[in-house]
Amino acid sequence: MEQPPIGDVFGELVRDAYAVRSGIGPRPLAGGRVPRPVIEIIERDDGLINGAPADQYVAEPDEWQPHDHRALRMCRGAVLDIGCGAGRTALELQRRSMAVTGLDISPGAIEIARKRGLRDTVIAPVDQYARTTTRYDTFLLLGNNLGLLEGRDRAPVFLAALAALARPGARIIAQGTDPYGTTDPVHVGYHERNRERGRFGGQLRLRLRYRLHATTWFDYLFCSVEELEELLQGTPWRLKSIDRQDHPYYLAVMELHT
Repeated sequence: MEQPPIGDVFGELVRDAYAVRSGIGPRPLAGGRVPRPVIEIIERDDGLINGAPADQYVAEPDEWQPHDHRALRMCRGAVLDIGCGAGRTALELQRRSMAVTGLDISPGAIEIARKRGLRDTVIAPVDQYARTTTRYDTFLLLGNNLGLLEGRDRAPVFLAALAALARPGARIIAQGTDPYGTTDPVHVGYHERNRERGRFGGQLRLRLRYRLHATTWFDYLFCSVEELEELLQGTPWRLKSIDRQDHPYYLAVMELHT
């Protein structure tokens, strides 16, 4: 079967989600006045396919989960919102007169974040941006973006990049998901398969699809708190606190120790 072309999948779906919410599009269903749904397709390497509404990426604060609000209350100083997408979180911090920079690798998502009013944005991977002279007090990894740690190989590199961008006493505020409460045999089997391959059970191998395009395959980590502590070993970061009020979701606060 012919493979889909690689493109800025996230940027394209965020543009359409924003257009729907703004009442300016996107393309309607044939013969109807209701805009077509904007659905992010998530394809896992075992063949599992799920869909999720993209409207979450442009949601306003009154639509957020409680843990998002608790996370923002812990921000201090200059903030780097990593994987900021359409600026959902960064815009709220900006409204609160906090110094915040939105970082993402998707040009399309950053375009929408700017259109929505986010003033300070960067299009770059964390590793590349770590070469800047700018320093931060808080790093945000919300919307399950703790998953950007990927696994045992990638986590030390990612965390070292954040340490290079950090001021003394900086903190990471990250939202993760513990994947191991499920009894679904499809997911339980996937966890077992991963462990047999030397990976974390919740280390997902994914690609995203939207309309005609796909991303390249990438790792994304759902991990337990105990696995997170393992990943922090040997890095400059220490686990400060865990908020499990919305299990299986949790907020992890990590602080820089030099």
